[in-house]
Amino acid sequence: MRPDDAASAPVPVGAATRVGAAGGSALDAGAGLGHGEAAPVGAATFRRAWADLAPVGRAPDGAGYHRFAWTREDHTLREWFAGEAAARGLDLVTDRAGNQWAWWGDADATPGVVTGSHLDSVPGGGAFDGPLGVVSAFAALDVLRARGVRPARPLGVAAFVDEEGARFGVACAGSRLVTGVLDADRARALRDADGTTMADALRAAGRDPASLGPDPDALARVGAFVELHVEQGRGLVHAGEPVGVGRMIWPHGRWRVELRGQANHAGTTPLADRDDPMLDLAAFVQHVRTAATTAGALATVGKVRVEPNGVNAIPSQVTAWLDVRAEDEDRVRAVLAALATWAPAEESWTPVTWLDADLADDVAEALGATGLGAADAGVPRLGTGAGHDAGILAAAGVPTAMLFVRNPTGVSHAPAEDADEADCLTGVDALATTLEHLLTRDRA
Repeated sequence: MRPDDAASAPVPVGAATRVGAAGGSALDAGAGLGHGEAAPVGAATFRRAWADLAPVGRAPDGAGYHRFAWTREDHTLREWFAGEAAARGLDLVTDRAGNQWAWWGDADATPGVVTGSHLDSVPGGGAFDGPLGVVSAFAALDVLRARGVRPARPLGVAAFVDEEGARFGVACAGSRLVTGVLDADRARALRDADGTTMADALRAAGRDPASLGPDPDALARVGAFVELHVEQGRGLVHAGEPVGVGRMIWPHGRWRVELRGQANHAGTTPLADRDDPMLDLAAFVQHVRTAATTAGALATVGKVRVEPNGVNAIPSQVTAWLDVRAEDEDRVRAVLAALATWAPAEESWTPVTWLDADLADDVAEALGATGLGAADAGVPRLGTGAGHDAGILAAAGVPTAMLFVRNPTGVSHAPAEDADEADCLTGVDALATTLEHLLTRDRA
């Protein structure tokens, strides 16, 4: 399902309208995952919200999205989130990092169950990475209300800011800030490609950069976190299942490499006399590929800044950013050791993150009881090489689980990222079932 495939006309929140037959969803027949009577509500919410978000930050040629933190597009997304919260009578709270939390119930009475994701994107990103989790969270909440669920604890929907780190270079900035992993002074000083600091961007967005920092009160409200996300790979395709449960997040990090040369004229400087850092960049990229292959890791040079960046000028400096990930830290470190000559400077690092095993078992059991998953294998368990806010919260001690929705292309961070409507709606119902289980299991 592409964004422009969504229904163009808004559907009222909570309206009991069935998904069109063209969607091919099991929810069309009222099947659902054990709660078919509430399925139309989740489907209607999902399609309306998806249509609302479809045009925001979309490239003029329709190829991908550009939704960066603290920009006009980001403001539109934040206003959309606030509107969804208000339409449901939820209490909206913005923490010191700028993350938004919409609460059903008194979040200060007892730690609650939170679900959600992020709304920002990488440059030219796909539609599903992040927004699928936020839209599904609101849809799942509507399903719970339609089922008449009476939560034993509050339910929160979260939208984390700057998860991709596309503008300022640090991934999961919002969750890192609120947990204290990212130092506020360092965050304020981060610069985007135009030289704008995060502090300046916050001021332009109407926020006080001095307020930026960890927020233990916001974190204390989260008793458990469940993030639904499109799968960034084809594990579920191979498993033949629409939804899976997360197991762990690979260790991963970002490094910066500075390559210096001497600026000069492209038309008058003999090749033998040039000190051209672009040649160093070419050698570096080749060594990255070799080092990653040898170590059994994934490594990418996906961002480069060239100065002065003129067609007819030999560069004076090239800055390259390196992303390295692997199933274990030793493999990542082996890649860096092989690149020591270039002295990579660490910009962010996330060690292996094991999601809460007991919570994952609980979630898988609850979903399995609804008929999801093969009879002989149960609900698929997946590891992922992609970072998530869920991983930051898990590392901070929050019991955390993840649900993944099948991606038929396996492509992510690109326009070809995709998910079938039927699978998305199965994900909504799976999330609602998970939340219902967590919200009511202590109720007598």
